[in-house]
Amino acid sequence: MRTLPLAILGFILGFSARTNAAELPLVVDIWPGKPAGDDADKIGEEKFFELMVKGKPHFVDGKPTKWLTNVTKPTLTIYRPAKEKDTGTAVLIAPGGGYHNLGWDVEGTEIAEWLNRIGITGIILKYRCPRRPGDEKGVPPAGPLKDAQRAISLVRSKAKEWGIDPKRIGMVGFSAGGHLVGSTCTNFEKHSYAPIDDVDKISCRPDFGIMCYSGYFKVNDGLSPTVKTPADAPPLFFVHASDDAISDAEHSVTFYLALKRAKIDTELHIYASGGHGFGVRPGSPCFGWTATCTDWMKQRGFLGTTPKK
Repeated sequence: MRTLPLAILGFILGFSARTNAAELPLVVDIWPGKPAGDDADKIGEEKFFELMVKGKPHFVDGKPTKWLTNVTKPTLTIYRPAKEKDTGTAVLIAPGGGYHNLGWDVEGTEIAEWLNRIGITGIILKYRCPRRPGDEKGVPPAGPLKDAQRAISLVRSKAKEWGIDPKRIGMVGFSAGGHLVGSTCTNFEKHSYAPIDDVDKISCRPDFGIMCYSGYFKVNDGLSPTVKTPADAPPLFFVHASDDAISDAEHSVTFYLALKRAKIDTELHIYASGGHGFGVRPGSPCFGWTATCTDWMKQRGFLGTTPKK
């Protein structure tokens, strides 16, 4: 367990005060040393900042948003639900930010709060960002997929210790984080890096994936090569708004149709309005997606019918 920077500790303390958690969440390094395939020599110190757009704070549902950047030490931050609610299901949370930053509150801690309320362990995936100097512009970088694959295997390796069902480990992601979910859920035949230890012998296939206002799925008129349609892909759930000016809803539609043609269990919800970056804040016209998604998970057996004792 690592010593937390004061900025992260402040966010965690604020989260804990709003939940039933009696203790601070566990924070675990994803990699035993330097992240596989990373060149972070010119990345600055990890820091939080308030997102500004055209010189003004960016508000979602009347509240500002906090972002994290300069991640060189990917981690997992584990938020457990109350014992009487715990279903044994865990979901890794991939915040968005164009693979440049991570939306730490609106697409991170607030998502963990929602998951805890429905009996799910929420695990924030702090993956490497921003893009590295060698990354191709406009194309998803390779590093975050390595972080996500390693994270799934790591959580599965700790399932018994953390009270998690190893067959009910899913992912939820937002914007670029949604692409990361789609990529992880369809690129699991082998890790995208050379094995390091016994953790990498464990499957990196998520058991389900939830993607919100994602990008990078459509290239020209077809499906991006960064995602696939393997026959054994897990169930996948999409949420998007038609008026999204940042990531067109056609990204989700294109991937959904490809999965549907491949006869993969998939479900798509497109709202008339809601824009981009709404997360789970209640003022959005898309707010109902959380209840719909909860029902979707229940129908597929990922939540169970009664909480664990």
